[in-house]
Amino acid sequence: MAQIVDACGYGGQRWIEERLHWNRGTIRKGQQALRCGVPIADDFSKRGRKKIETHLEHLTSDIKNIADPVSQADPTFRTTQVYIPLTAKAVRKALIVEKGYADSDLPTERTILSKLNALGYRPKKVAKSKPKKKIPETDAIFDRVHLLNRQADRTNGTLRISMDAKAAIKVGLFSRGGQNRRGVRALDHDFKPDAVLSLFGFLLPAHNENHFYFSDSKVTADFIIDALESLWPSLEETYHPHTLVLNMDNGPENNSHRTQFIKRIVDFAHHHSVTVRLAYYPPYHSKYNPIERVWGILENHWNGELLDSVDKVLGLANTMTWNGCSPQIHMLEGEYSAGVKLSNAEMKEYESLLYRMPGLEKWSVDIQPSPN
Repeated sequence: MAQIVDACGYGGQRWIEERLHWNRGTIRKGQQALRCGVPIADDFSKRGRKKIETHLEHLTSDIKNIADPVSQADPTFRTTQVYIPLTAKAVRKALIVEKGYADSDLPTERTILSKLNALGYRPKKVAKSKPKKKIPETDAIFDRVHLLNRQADRTNGTLRISMDAKAAIKVGLFSRGGQNRRGVRALDHDFKPDAVLSLFGFLLPAHNENHFYFSDSKVTADFIIDALESLWPSLEETYHPHTLVLNMDNGPENNSHRTQFIKRIVDFAHHHSVTVRLAYYPPYHSKYNPIERVWGILENHWNGELLDSVDKVLGLANTMTWNGCSPQIHMLEGEYSAGVKLSNAEMKEYESLLYRMPGLEKWSVDIQPSPN
């Protein structure tokens, strides 16, 4: 273009612009490139208004640190949304009070809302997400869990694991409430399934890493610790942890007064010389446990599919993604018996190895490895 304009001589820019409708600014760039011999880059990325992260590089992570502890999954698992009982105005105020931002430095509430939506949070109170009950210790339990989680995520050598069991999976031609494009008819009732699979999951929130352990037996205390034992070599090789913080709900098989669970987790801590901190979520608030969001993703991933074989269940679970990462699938063989428990005398010995936080004895338990 510049060469043609130069060939037209004096007044060529105007003449070309009027007749060929070439932009005169573009022509001048080309003529400048001809004179200096170096092409002129447009560099569009440097134009316009920059994102707020350019000026406040830690803003996104700080917003996530404020929203994540109070976020919860959809209890129905019909959506993958994560709800938080905070408005954009409340998050902006928390950034000033808790994170030390100046009011003049922060963007508007509308921008904060956009950042929350981009991170997957929905600042909305939903009736179906409200807990059924609240005990007197609920707030103190949450404060303790949030403190332990923050410390774990910031401390080298401390690994946080969110763990929980999913509802039993019935294998057969049963409808899961979705649409199937293959047109295969499902059964209206789930009587006499071909098989029933148990699923226990481990989520590493700081690393977006998931491990699914399937079994055709029940989820018992022994099943949980056997799955953790199976997972430990990988954790030790990758993260070299000296402390594990385990986020759980107070389920019947893994609560802090389940004797067989306490025996197995104490033996695990001593055998591997690792400190274990049991951080339980309050009763009726299990949807705040991060692993519950993974179950929501899984339910939506295979919604409408007919889980008519064990291989189909494992295959669909393997193709699910959580923040771009697929879970590692494991199958635990063997039969696990329910109801295994210790005598009071045996439990007294193990109880002496625990530290229960005063006032929160059921929900905050520390296990130190044996000096030997």
